[in-house]
Amino acid sequence: MAGTVEMETRGSTGIIRLNRPAKLNAINMEMVKDLVEAFDSFDRDDAVRTVIVTGNGKAFSAGADVVEMSHMSIEEVARGGHMPLWTRLRSFRKPVIAALNGITAGGGLELAMACDIAVASRSAMLGQTETNLGIMPGAGGTQRLTRAVGKQKAMEMVLTGKLLSADEAARCGLILRAVDDGNLMDEAVSISVAMGSKPQFALELSKESINAAFETTLQQGLEFERRDFYLSLGSEEGREGITAFVEKRKPEWK
Repeated sequence: MAGTVEMETRGSTGIIRLNRPAKLNAINMEMVKDLVEAFDSFDRDDAVRTVIVTGNGKAFSAGADVVEMSHMSIEEVARGGHMPLWTRLRSFRKPVIAALNGITAGGGLELAMACDIAVASRSAMLGQTETNLGIMPGAGGTQRLTRAVGKQKAMEMVLTGKLLSADEAARCGLILRAVDDGNLMDEAVSISVAMGSKPQFALELSKESINAAFETTLQQGLEFERRDFYLSLGSEEGREGITAFVEKRKPEWK
């Protein structure tokens, strides 16, 4: 796919690269469309088991394309805007890893938080900077961020618009870990390969159940988890895994 997004596959890993480096990979409407199409393509590809999202150039993404947004009516933003991207990510069943290679701000951080795991290069800077423009986050920057780092840190980040270093972001739980700049993609691919070696149905059910923990009470979450556990237990892969364990052999995933 040419244009605002580049795609490639590396073994069972699909890689999506945001490709507006001259604009710090600011997310415009064309990129929203291209990202949705990229996720649709990898969703249909059974050989792809996990997906990595990263950016070309010196930024993961500086956020929404403010210049484009300034020319859109409030009705256009409210009725569509970037919503198709967030909706697609919520319904994407395969694990998604964000590899943050530089500035990750505003909608860029919201994109990273919409992924399942995020790792960052040590030179990356992360923040919800919308208040610097007189607006507020609108795609998870007050909701996912607060769940990730807690009320106090979320208040500081959103209300001051300050950027965190990758190491600080890791310490407060916003990302999984910070790595040396030259090792970012190796780290993301390593995580991807470890996940991709597991049965796909078990991955999908586990991801679904973990996400449910943020949207349910404990009792509801436990019931949701138990339902998914039964599904995994009765699946072909589940039966093979247990049989292989009993027979002291490696499972043969189909």
